[in-house]
Amino acid sequence: MDLILCHTTADFDALGAAVGLTRLLPGSLIVLTGGSHPPVRDFLALHRDEYPLIERRSVNPEKIRSISVVDTQQRDRLGKAAEWLDLPNLKEIIVYDHHIGQESDIPATVAHISSVGATTTLMVELLQKQEISLTPAQATVMALGIHVDTGSLTFDSSTPRDALALAWLMQQGASLSVIAEYLDPGLSVQLQQLLTQAIDKLQSICIRGYAIAWVILKTDKFVPGLSSLASQLMTLTEIDALLLANEYPAENESRLTVIGRSQIKNVNLHELFEPLGGGGHSQATSVNLRGVDPQVILNQLIDSIKANIPHPPTARDLMSSPVRTILPETTIEEAQRILLRYGHSGLSVVDAEAQLVGIISRRDLDIALHHGFSHAPVKGYMTTNLKTITPDTTLPEIEALMVTYDIGRLPVLQDKQLLGIVTRTDVLRELHQGEERGGGERGKGRGGESIVISQLQDKLAPQLWQLLNLASKEAEKRGWHLYLVGGAVRDLLLAEESASALMIKDIDLVVDGFHKSAEVGAGVELAHTLQQVYSNARLEIHGAFQTAALLWHNDPELDSLWVDIATARTEFYPYPAANPEVEASSIRQDLYRRDFTINAIALRLTSPRAGELLDFFGGLLDLQAKQIRVLHVNSFIEDPTRIYRGVRFAVRFKFQIEPQTEAYIRYAINSGIYDRTVQQNSKTPALQTRLKAELKHILEAHYWKDALQLLDNLGALQCIHPTLKLDEELLRQLRLLERCLRRFDTQQSLIHWQMRLEAIIAHLTPEYRGKVAKNLQFPEDSIKRLENLTSAEAEVMTLLPTFQRPSQVVQLLRKYDLPMLILIAVQSARSLRRKIWQYLTVWANVQPILNGNDLKRLGYKPGPQFRQMLDDLLAATLDGVVGDRISAEEFLLQHYPSINHT
Repeated sequence: MDLILCHTTADFDALGAAVGLTRLLPGSLIVLTGGSHPPVRDFLALHRDEYPLIERRSVNPEKIRSISVVDTQQRDRLGKAAEWLDLPNLKEIIVYDHHIGQESDIPATVAHISSVGATTTLMVELLQKQEISLTPAQATVMALGIHVDTGSLTFDSSTPRDALALAWLMQQGASLSVIAEYLDPGLSVQLQQLLTQAIDKLQSICIRGYAIAWVILKTDKFVPGLSSLASQLMTLTEIDALLLANEYPAENESRLTVIGRSQIKNVNLHELFEPLGGGGHSQATSVNLRGVDPQVILNQLIDSIKANIPHPPTARDLMSSPVRTILPETTIEEAQRILLRYGHSGLSVVDAEAQLVGIISRRDLDIALHHGFSHAPVKGYMTTNLKTITPDTTLPEIEALMVTYDIGRLPVLQDKQLLGIVTRTDVLRELHQGEERGGGERGKGRGGESIVISQLQDKLAPQLWQLLNLASKEAEKRGWHLYLVGGAVRDLLLAEESASALMIKDIDLVVDGFHKSAEVGAGVELAHTLQQVYSNARLEIHGAFQTAALLWHNDPELDSLWVDIATARTEFYPYPAANPEVEASSIRQDLYRRDFTINAIALRLTSPRAGELLDFFGGLLDLQAKQIRVLHVNSFIEDPTRIYRGVRFAVRFKFQIEPQTEAYIRYAINSGIYDRTVQQNSKTPALQTRLKAELKHILEAHYWKDALQLLDNLGALQCIHPTLKLDEELLRQLRLLERCLRRFDTQQSLIHWQMRLEAIIAHLTPEYRGKVAKNLQFPEDSIKRLENLTSAEAEVMTLLPTFQRPSQVVQLLRKYDLPMLILIAVQSARSLRRKIWQYLTVWANVQPILNGNDLKRLGYKPGPQFRQMLDDLLAATLDGVVGDRISAEEFLLQHYPSINHT
């Protein structure tokens, strides 16, 4: 007997998941372990015969073969049926649930836990995978399960997977009229009376803009359906969080049921109710208690909710810092140049004591330039009637100031010192992201999403989590914010829920706290602190900006890990393909300088709001859409290696390059800017060392062929050389190269990605090969090989066809190393290539039958002639003249009868 257990007081999600599981486990039976919600009870009164239900008392425990538990991981929610989990005859126990982060006490052999809005969604996905269809009755109850547990896709826990599951259930014939009837069954007469009482007795407070309400209802017995009453009360009163308590007597003691509802983003009711023994979801949960004081319990829960209500963003959270400032005597022309360099819409003007005296906007500068006042000082055009704010000014206050006074930017001052500036764009971005989170304007974070720290801990390898946790604590001690940024965040977001813990090899950390005393060397300071704990890590400090890196090599725990730590910075390219000039800045500007939206997401590691995602540029949406989108119009003009990175990411993740981004790539390549830059500047790192580094990443990856094909389609191989194209001949040569590497370099003694790049460069006409290799700063032996390839090819191709004896082939080819022979082979005709292959596989491995010791034994005195004698003996062996020791000795006696012979 295969049983499926629903938790006590089963809801539609538990029943729907169980029904779906009966289709996956034919012959299995459903046990409602202890009652059900009133709407479920009413539903089953009409539809019970549609589903394979069995009463608990009808089960023979000795015949139970397997147990599946749906919608819970706690055995105490299975009532007396929990005893079956300990039966010795059980073959397996499988758990299906969607409550992430719970500690299960069910001894499951297999667990399917996933972060979706309803457990029923997991069943739908398994049914789709196995192409199993449903009856309309089965589809209806499963659709009810998803609707109820996701609030018809309105709860924050809802996911796109739930929506897709509902769509499929509709295709399977789910009855919308039945769903509508049981989603809103209406209140019974008793519940309507209690609703009137609840409204009269309801108490509420407002905390940071959120309304929290609570009420205690006393009845003479347990009242079913209180969850419907709580939902109705939330709708009628427009409160943000509700605690509905029902006190009633039972079995000579006081009982208390508390139902919680919340629409506050950061308030997870499940976590608040769990210590009391309750359970449920982040927005809807309940607990049943005995012999407690209702007011004490409510006060405890109210205090917990208060503590978890988020603070509204302040100017400190929104502002850009440090602020670009100019002096009053700065000319209009110079101010315009600074605006262009940093992409600002205005500049703050300070006096000699760094006191703020005015602000000048881009519009002010444009008007002054239009009237020919480019050399006039800005003091004649700046605004001096300023409205300012402090670091603790809240977002609603900032918004009110901007609207009332039509101000586009507000300086942030503390003790008369200019700490930062908040612009209208900052406010609009924050408001927009708050709406996406469903949080209105109250209590919003800056990124629109969050990762629960426990989820981060689950996704990362434990040793990495320990390192990041230590780094965040050290940053907090210094009053800094610490962020995980770039590729590590992207990979965490892309990681499957069921995947094993990630051991990321390259981690970027950014310290943002310039307005709270974090200086340029903050990254170095933090790295030094970490090295005191991780003494086996090597510390490197890079450049004038003091970026620090900790490196581990073949560490038993961290393997080969690179952790880069820097202070938030912005950058400016003095000319295309140059190295950027960097300056201290904020985390937002640090993310803005990056290449693609999917790499411009940050995860905050420090409190408060640890686990918050900063996504100012739509990176999360692009990850979901599986597309590569560049941040800036001129991004590829400034740095052509971004083209190669974009292609690498697209092929690696199987994403598409967004059409506008592709247009920017083609424009940059076709503009000729790279050729002009090389002619005008002696150093172009983006077309030299950085381009080589990107080529290395591509050519050492398993997807290198697809990446090369996409680069060629975009015309991007021109960055290596204007004449380079991935034509059929080059493709053929690369295929041959792979065969050679597999055949002749089984020990990986050659650098395969470099050999692939050498073969690509070798496809250029001879006069360009050495130049390109030098430009990419190849090793000296590679440069010489490519420079000498033409003469080597000419010699081999001229002489090799004329040779009839193997010894001649060996004498010619052994003066070339393996990489040179491979390059020659891939460019040769089949007949020549066959001889080269035969040399490498057979003839190069042939040794003379006799060695120097044998010659001495035969009476020859050691001397320079030994080399010649052995070479002649080798040639005779290769050509079949000699085949054993006797014939070899006769060969020597014949050709060297008396030289030094005694």
